[in-house]
Amino acid sequence: MRLKGKVALITGGTSGIGSATAIRFGKEGAAVAVTGRNPERGKEVVAAINETGADAIFIQSDVRFAKDCQQAVDQTLERFGKIDVLFNNAGVFHPKTIPECTEEEWDETIDSSLKGAFLMSKYALPSMIEQGSGSIIHTSSGWGILGGAGAASYCAAKGGLVIMAKAMAIDHGPQGIRVNCVCPGDVLTPMLYDDAEKRGMTWDDYAAGAVQRPLGRIGTVEEIADAVLFLASDESSFVTGESLVVDGGGVAG
Repeated sequence: MRLKGKVALITGGTSGIGSATAIRFGKEGAAVAVTGRNPERGKEVVAAINETGADAIFIQSDVRFAKDCQQAVDQTLERFGKIDVLFNNAGVFHPKTIPECTEEEWDETIDSSLKGAFLMSKYALPSMIEQGSGSIIHTSSGWGILGGAGAASYCAAKGGLVIMAKAMAIDHGPQGIRVNCVCPGDVLTPMLYDDAEKRGMTWDDYAAGAVQRPLGRIGTVEEIADAVLFLASDESSFVTGESLVVDGGGVAG
């Protein structure tokens, strides 16, 4: 029960890393507000959190828009009275080089990951500042640190999150607020299957390339959720401005 009595707000919480983390937070005692664009999936995640004995709500929201982010924060505060943890997990992926990437794809990628994290943090921070505590976690990527092939907009967004977390940590550390990133490598999520399809690769060929790392396998959403839990909990009380890479050693290699 490492999050007992705490309230968490999770964006992009209806599938993959977001839903796994939301359920894990519930098991650890947190009340959870889950946001996303798909209400049906949102209801399923809330039901799964409720099965752990935790309270949860779904808020239909698109983090690209300020009004949606403000609404997500307001509804969380109205329901639970505070926000202890903000997990900025929403994002999209377009496997394109700069010449291939359209302006619309660039904007969607930057707005979903980087701008969305900015907006959610902007509206959640005042309540955290008032209570004198909080943990904000952004989902970046190993490619936000080293870069990667055929994913320029994604790398730009994720790299921006790494540096934004450092700047936020400096600004808000004196107010009792910690800000960090989790940086997954290849993780078995719908986005990974979508990447293989968009690159015109069979899953077997894609997976064979994805396991070329020291631990020799693709990660699971539960393993990323464990890392996010660490950053959200008091176990990381002296950790801020950091990017925790969880990628089976891909960046190290």
